This record gives sequence, C-alpha cells and structure tokens, in this order.
Amino acid sequence: MTRRIRSHSSPDSPTPRRRTVVKTAVATAAFAAPLAAAIPARAAEAPAFLHGVASGDPLPDGILLWTRVTPTSEATPGSGLGPDVEVAWTVATDKAFMNIVTKGTTTATAASDHTVKADIRGLKPATDYWFRFSSGGTDSPAARARTAPAADAAVAGMRFGVVSCANWEAGHFSAYRHLAARGDLDAWLHLGDYLYEYPTGEYAARGTVVRPHAPATEILTLADYRTRHGRYKTDPDLQALHHAAPVIAIWDDHEFANDAWSGGAENHTEGAEGTWSARQAAAKQAYFEWMPVRPAIEGTTYRRLRFGKLADLSLLDLRSFRSQQVSTGSGGVDDPNRTLTGRAQLDWLKAGLKASDTTWRLVGNSVMIAPFAIGSLPADLLAPLAELLGLPREGLALNTDQWDGYTDDRRELLAHLRNNAIRNTVFLTGDIHMAWANDVPLNAGTYPLSASAATEFVVTSVTSDNLDDIVKAPEGTISAVASPLIRAANRHVHWVDTDRHGYGVLDLTADRVQMDYYVLSDRTRADATASWTRSYRTRSGTQKVERVYAPVN
Repeated sequence: MTRRIRSHSSPDSPTPRRRTVVKTAVATAAFAAPLAAAIPARAAEAPAFLHGVASGDPLPDGILLWTRVTPTSEATPGSGLGPDVEVAWTVATDKAFMNIVTKGTTTATAASDHTVKADIRGLKPATDYWFRFSSGGTDSPAARARTAPAADAAVAGMRFGVVSCANWEAGHFSAYRHLAARGDLDAWLHLGDYLYEYPTGEYAARGTVVRPHAPATEILTLADYRTRHGRYKTDPDLQALHHAAPVIAIWDDHEFANDAWSGGAENHTEGAEGTWSARQAAAKQAYFEWMPVRPAIEGTTYRRLRFGKLADLSLLDLRSFRSQQVSTGSGGVDDPNRTLTGRAQLDWLKAGLKASDTTWRLVGNSVMIAPFAIGSLPADLLAPLAELLGLPREGLALNTDQWDGYTDDRRELLAHLRNNAIRNTVFLTGDIHMAWANDVPLNAGTYPLSASAATEFVVTSVTSDNLDDIVKAPEGTISAVASPLIRAANRHVHWVDTDRHGYGVLDLTADRVQMDYYVLSDRTRADATASWTRSYRTRSGTQKVERVYAPVN
C-alpha cells in the first residue's frame, strides 16, 4: 500500500527516489551506524534457538514446524556463516513431552540461513500438540500447535486472531502479546506486511524511531532480507504468539517493496537498486526460509485450507501477478487488460468458491476489495459520465493499489458470486492501517438498493502509521471527522476507524461470523494494554454486516 508521496522524478532516472509520507529527521549516529547483526554475539559456541519456534498451515493430519538455529556466534541471520548442524524435532500430546507421537532429524545449513522446516503428517485432526527442536544438547522453547478439523467434521465453532502491518521501527508488537495471552485461538492469520523493507528512519512512528531496523539500510539483497526477518523474529511478543498457535500467512507488498507489482515496485529503482527480478527472488527465498508457510502454486502464497464443514479459507497472492498501478482518478482502473490476481489465480479462486461445500467461504485478502471512492453517483449517471470524461466507472478511487485499481477483476469475481448463488463469502483484509466493516456491493453507485455479494472485515495495523499519525493529530480526532464523510460517500461501509492500532479476533459458528476489534493504548510502549472497541458480524445467508454490542466471550 502507498504510504508516502511519490516522487515526480522520471521513473528512468538512475538516482534512487526518496519515497516518504512521513519523513523522519536525520537518524541519530547510533541509528545510522551499521548494525552488525540482528542479534548480539554469544560467547558460547553451543547451538542456540534465538529466534523462537513456530508452526503454520494446519491440516487435519499435519502441521508445518519451523525454527532457526544459531550454531555459532558468527552465524547471524544473513551472514552466510556457520557450520552445518543436526537439528532434531519432537512432537508430543503434552507439554512435558511424556507422550511423544513423532520425532525426526534434519540438517540446518548456511544455504538456508540455518532455518529448518518439518512438515509433520499422520496427526489427529482438531488436536493440540506440543513441539520443540534440539541441537547439540540445547532445547528450543516448547510451543503449541493445533491441527485443523477433519474435512467432513461438523465443527461447532473456531476462533482466529487477525493482524497485519507490523513496522518494527514504529513500535512494539503488543498486539501479538495480547493475542498470545488469550489461549483460545485455533490459529492466527497474518494478512501481509509481516515486515517492512525501509531503511532506519524513513518510515517510523510519527517520524520517530522507536527501535532501529537491522540492517540499517533498505533491504535489497538476500542477506538483507534474511537479516530483517531475523530482527523481527527476536521480538518477544511475536515469539510468544508463534509459540501459542499456528500462523496462516500471506504476503503483501512490504515483504518485497512498497506498492510491488509483477514487474517492479514504487520503492524500487531499477539499476540503482539492482534488478527487480533479483530483488523479488531474494525476498521470496527469505520469506519461505523464515516463515512457517508452505510454498504454494508457482512458489507464491495463494493456497486453500479447510476447517471441517464450517469453513474453507482461500489465501491470495495479490503482488506476484498484478499489473502496475495506475494514477489516482485514472480511468485506467477499468481497463480489462489489467489484472490484480492474474488469470490463473482468479480462475482458481472462482472455482474454489463455487465448489465449496462448507458453510463459510473465507478469503484471506491483502488489500481492500470493497469500493472506497469519492464523487460516487448513481450508476445510471456515473457510467455515461465516466465514459465521456475518461473517469473510473465506480467513482474516483482514492487508492488504486487496492481492488479499486483493478475493477474488471472485481466485477468478474462479484458477478461470479451472484450468478452462481454463492453465499457466505467473507473477505478478511489488512494493508490499509484502518479498521473497517463493509458490505461488498455488486454496484456501489446504487447501494443499498442493489445487492451485496459478500462482506469484508478489515483489521488495522499492529504498529504502522495510520491517518492520525500521518497528520500528527491526537488519536481519535481524525476518525471523528473522516469516518462520517467516508460512510456518506460509501454507503456500504458500516464502520471505519482511521486512527487506532490493534488487532481482530474472528469467531465463526454455523450461524454467523463475528469480528471483534481491539485497540492498543500506545504502540510505542512495550507494556501497552489492549481494549475491545467494536464488534461486527454477518449472519449466514445475508451477505450484510451488522453491529454487535459485545465481543464473543
């Protein structure tokens, strides 16, 4: 998502552009100095598990386990140093590891940055397991994993944490700590921007660096991306959440570079910053090394998971195949030759939604699908006027990095839902650093007289700047003014909070899907508290959002 005002320099200029919404003052000498590593050197040479352990992508019979072992003090993330080392993994039904169900060994090498994955199968569905790794007499922390329900199981309910947009320099990851402390999550969804690529000081908290990146420079190479992943995985709150429940993750742009598309990114200067293909390949390699995510179709993050008869979850990759973004207000957003998903992924999504026999069809979606426009007119007036003036047919889109910039893909998908009577589709979205509860209309210009094809719950950022941060206003003051204006121009929007940081908890039953929204007291404090702020739900068969006045217990 675009966070910063674009440079007006030529895209062919060999000089790297300065791309900021909020530029910080010059970083202090301590921040500007090169950071040798994401972790401090250790005096002892025994292997260590300094980055925690994690699980992900739960299946009815399996789970993907992950860790990173540091075999010697110089084997820091991205260094390419350190010997091969044997790593064992153990899975048990109890935290004391008295009832071991499976174990095995593998080798961690510098070629994979000493990261390790074990794709465990043969487990029981809907069951808690405990796992740990060991190497050279050292044990990792023990962590909980949970398998998915059997494909044909009648599931009474499930609960997921939902997060996005965690900028290390902008604050502490208290949202992760509060989710980990709940103890009731089947899994948690990370909807993109797990990390950020910027150099120290370029994109911080209202221009202030709360804690510096490693490396201090913008990440461009495989070593850079590995080092940045390593820095993130030292966060105690992030480790705690990975230890508490399996993650289901997709990437957005900042795992690569701001406003990434198939052939480049806003935050990439070809030549001066190397080739885009090399940078993209490095980012993908580091991501799959450092994340408990199974590489899916064509080495991307689009894939599908199932949770009994209750829900399936289609996870999208909206960066690898998309056309380049067009300028705001451009009629190019309606060009049928431009795509957000790519043809193969859109066909895969449509086929999966149509074939689904679950009660709910969830879509993990990194950028908002509900229209967000200004100047919206009734469709009978807007369409001919747009054709005459070369404007977007669905109003003046404010963010063409979202589905608003690729309206042909959106129209095709929503028409597919309508024409095939596909109900109970819920989009789960991040990216925009605001919390939203939306209907997804077939025609925003005539809504609510026209139908809603789906619903959407958007979670705000964990730490990344939102609207009040950008203008440096007291929290809540911008939302009090902006929210009524946004809702007046976009009648399918039930609620938007432009100002707060936090997370969501998604609770599913056969009757409804409910999102409880929580906000943090202060993202810059490691001891930030969290409090419930709003809840919205969609009832089975309605395709509409309604407010609920209490969170799920």
